[in-house]
Amino acid sequence: MQQLDILILGAGWTSTFLIPLLKTKNFNFAATTKDGREVASHKTIKWSFNPDGDSDSDLGTLPLAQHVLVTFPLTSAAQTDFLVSKYIATHRPHAADTRFIQLGSTGIWQIPQKQQWVSRHSPYNTTNPRAIAEDALLKHNGCVLNLAGLWGGEREPRTWVDRVATTKEAVRSKKSLHMIHGLDVSRAIIAVMGNWYSAKGERWMLTDGFVYDWWALFAGWADTKAQNGQGDETVDSEPSKQAKWVYECMLEEKVWALPRSMGALERCYFGREFWDTFQLAPVKARI
Repeated sequence: MQQLDILILGAGWTSTFLIPLLKTKNFNFAATTKDGREVASHKTIKWSFNPDGDSDSDLGTLPLAQHVLVTFPLTSAAQTDFLVSKYIATHRPHAADTRFIQLGSTGIWQIPQKQQWVSRHSPYNTTNPRAIAEDALLKHNGCVLNLAGLWGGEREPRTWVDRVATTKEAVRSKKSLHMIHGLDVSRAIIAVMGNWYSAKGERWMLTDGFVYDWWALFAGWADTKAQNGQGDETVDSEPSKQAKWVYECMLEEKVWALPRSMGALERCYFGREFWDTFQLAPVKARI
C-alpha cells in the first residue's frame, strides 16, 4: 500500500495555500472535501466525518498517509478517539505510526489571565469543546496548532472594519488583535512534518509575532477610497468614521500616539516559541 506524505481532512481555506506549497515541495498528498470539488486546482476525495457512524468503511476508504491533518473542529474527546483509532484500525499494520495534526484556535486562551502576556503554556479554557478534543489528540501523541486570526487571499482584514466597529463605543472597546497568514500556517504544517520529534504531544500557539492595536489599524485604514481601488491620489478623501472615532477616543482617554502601549492592549500573545523551535520566521507578518 502506497503511503502519502500527508492526508488533508477538510480542504478549505487553509488548503488554498497549503496545496500549492505541497506541490512546490514535491510532497505526495491527498485531500478531502464534502463534495469532492477541486481546491487550488487539485481534485479532492468526497468524504465527510461521521463520528456517530457504526461502520469503519468511511475512514477505511481514505488513503494511507504518514501525516493526517484535521482542519475542521472536533468537539469532544470521543470524536478525536474515534477518528484516530478507526483510521489506524482500518489501515493496519501500516498506520501504526501515523502522525495526527489538528488545527485549532487561540480562542481557548481568551479567559481571565494572571499575566498580560499569554503563551502556549498559559491556562486555557479546559471546558471548551474544541480544547477538550485537542487534549485528547495530545494524549495520542498528536500535535495541535492553535491559530490566531486568519488572513490572506479572500480574507482581507480591512474589510472587517464596518462589521467589528459599528459604533464609537465598539471602537473604544477594541484592544489587541493577533493574526497569522495562510501561507505561514502552511509553512508551519510542513515544519511540523519535518520535525515531529519537537511537534508530537505539543500544543503550539501560532501568530505572526505582532500584537496589533485595533485603534492603529482603524486609523491606518482611514482612506476608504484608496482601499476601494480609487487610487492613492484622491485629494478629496475623508477619513472613515472609525478613524474619526479613534481620534476622539484618543483625546478623551489622553492617548498621545498610536499604537497604544502593551499595557493598554491587555491580552498579548507570545507566539514566538513556535518559530524559535522550528527555526523559521513568518514571511507574511504585518497585515
